[in-house]
Amino acid sequence: MAGSHANHPTYTPAVSHSEPTRAVLIPVKAFSDAKARLAAALNPHERSTLAQSMATTVVAAAAPLDVWVVCDDTAVATWATQHGASVLWKPSRGLNGAVNEGVSDLAHLDVDTVIVAHADLPHAEHLEWLADYDGVTLVPDRHGDGTNVIVIPTDSGFVFSYGPSSFQRHQAEAKRLGLAVRVIHDDRLAWDVDRPEDLVPPNWGETT
Repeated sequence: MAGSHANHPTYTPAVSHSEPTRAVLIPVKAFSDAKARLAAALNPHERSTLAQSMATTVVAAAAPLDVWVVCDDTAVATWATQHGASVLWKPSRGLNGAVNEGVSDLAHLDVDTVIVAHADLPHAEHLEWLADYDGVTLVPDRHGDGTNVIVIPTDSGFVFSYGPSSFQRHQAEAKRLGLAVRVIHDDRLAWDVDRPEDLVPPNWGETT
C-alpha cells in the first residue's frame, strides 16, 4: 500500500463504545497506483476511477456498520471521510502490516468483531450478516486462492497473511488459534478484479 504522501492525520472517534460492536475495515491502496495488472485494458485514469468506484461499492455494502479505511494516501483518506468512513493512517506498512495494526487499533476502540473486506469487490452487498458467527469467517475468491473477506474477533490474535494461497494460510491460522472456521462461498463477494477478464461479470441472475 504505497502512498505518495508521508504525513496525514489519523481520524478516530471522540469516544469508544462500551457495548459489543462490529465494524468493517477496508484496506485501500492509492487509487493512482491501483490495478496495474489491468494496464492492457485500461489507461491510468480509467484504472484509478475503477479502483475508487469499487472501493465506494464496498463502503456502501458495509452499511449500517461503522467503516474504517486503512491507508497511506491522502487522496484515499479524503475520499474515505467524504463517504462517512473513519481513517486509520498506516504509512509504509504493506497490506498485511496495515491490516494487522488496523485490527489491533479497533480492538483498543472496543470493536469486538471486525469484517475485513478488500476494496476491489465491485459487486459486494450486505456485509453485516457475515459477523453473525463467533469464530472466523472466510470468504475466498472464486479461484479458492485469495481471501476477499475475513471476519474475526478483534482480540483473537489472528495474523493476516494476504498474497497467493492466502485462503489456505488463513484457515491454518484459525486452526493455530483454536478458532472455529466458517467458509462462505458467495458469488458476488468472490468476484474481485485483478485481470482484464475480471472486468466482465457473469449474469448474476444465472449464478445466484
